[in-house]
Amino acid sequence: MMHVLIADGLIDRDYISRYTLGFDLLEERIRQYSPEWAAGICGIEAGEVVQLARDYGTVKPAAIRLNYGMQRHAGGGIAARNIACLPALTGAWRDAAGGILLTTADNYNFDHAALERPDLMPSPRPRVINHSRLGDVLTAAEPPVRAVIVYNNNPVAVCPDSTKVIAGFSREDLYCVVMDSFLTDTADYADIVLPATTQLEHFDIHKSYGHLYVLANNPAIAPVGESLPNTEVFRRLAARMGFEEPCFMDSDEDLARQAIGSGHASLAGMDWESLKQNGWRRLALPENFAPFAQGGFHTPSGKCEFYSESLLGHGIDPLPFYNPPAELPSSNPRLARKYPLSFLSPPVRNFLNSSFANLPRFRDAEGEPSLELHSEDAASRGISDGDRVRLFNDRGSFTLRARVNGKPRRGVVVAPSVWWKKFARDRRNANDLTSQRTADLGGAATYYDCLVEVERAA
Repeated sequence: MMHVLIADGLIDRDYISRYTLGFDLLEERIRQYSPEWAAGICGIEAGEVVQLARDYGTVKPAAIRLNYGMQRHAGGGIAARNIACLPALTGAWRDAAGGILLTTADNYNFDHAALERPDLMPSPRPRVINHSRLGDVLTAAEPPVRAVIVYNNNPVAVCPDSTKVIAGFSREDLYCVVMDSFLTDTADYADIVLPATTQLEHFDIHKSYGHLYVLANNPAIAPVGESLPNTEVFRRLAARMGFEEPCFMDSDEDLARQAIGSGHASLAGMDWESLKQNGWRRLALPENFAPFAQGGFHTPSGKCEFYSESLLGHGIDPLPFYNPPAELPSSNPRLARKYPLSFLSPPVRNFLNSSFANLPRFRDAEGEPSLELHSEDAASRGISDGDRVRLFNDRGSFTLRARVNGKPRRGVVVAPSVWWKKFARDRRNANDLTSQRTADLGGAATYYDCLVEVERAA
């Protein structure tokens, strides 16, 4: 698209000169990425690439909704960076309804330092473990993880390469506490399960992925039985461990006050008492909000950096480039000879990731774990609609019901997820196949970067 936008003159040179950095180098780089090149990778016609670019460059306002699926592969960070260059090329940021949106969360400017208290961090700082690498970390001998507290999470179901994750949680020498409202797959491996409150039973404060309102979560009922908010467990642990700083005694409402007390302009005039009473309040932002209409990007230069010295300093190409998935027939032909199908595991319609998968009503609405595949891929393997099939690679396998429905393109199979393992016939799910590899920027998970094979189940 950048190739077409520049070649056809569908760019805002005034915006580029004022609010971007490195356009001349970008223009030179982008010549190698023709519509024909992109079409070959995407499996579409070059004319479709050209038309999309021209529509984007001429229709005003133009907005891109990025969302959270396209970056779940080894090159996902660079892919997101490449897309983020488009509105700076066309000047789409000038329009209140233009630009690109992944999440509105960064507009809230809560006082995270007050909540997290980095000034109390011990030295040397403890290591931070990437959730996507949990299997390797829990099974590593050095340095060992000796205890785990799990809350707001179900890693046995949702972490990649879950055969290793289960091996880690199965260690006899690992002390595991799970705080949850339900007996999750992970709770099955816990030494102690502490009942946690649901959202209906405790105070909280919410920001959003997609709007600009702060929400007060007022409890609708008292905590059921012995259940406690996670924060109350932490307060009690802090007291028993001898932490005397006042912050460890802050109530949930104290924490809410601190969150919105950063003094940032977006939170001007907001206080917890009125927010608690009303339930919501819009951030103090203009009605027609165009955050980067005059630059102000969160970069060292304050500009949209087509050329990034920061990336160069981390050993990454400073200009946009194509960084393919690691497990793709074109990028890994040797692996693809053994496992020729690209595997996607997007959320099912009736769960929220793995949440609600334990409720019979929602499982009944989904039916059972299923695998959608192209008719040609099914026919070449002797698979018919409704057959039980085994999906597998070197990391693991699980069984599903085949749905030969024409939805995926040839060479791609799709298993809507995430099902809890305890409700599966073989006590497995899609993450038995996914990889612990992380993306090129940010250490993100690469759930959708996965080659597999499928066969009729025995």
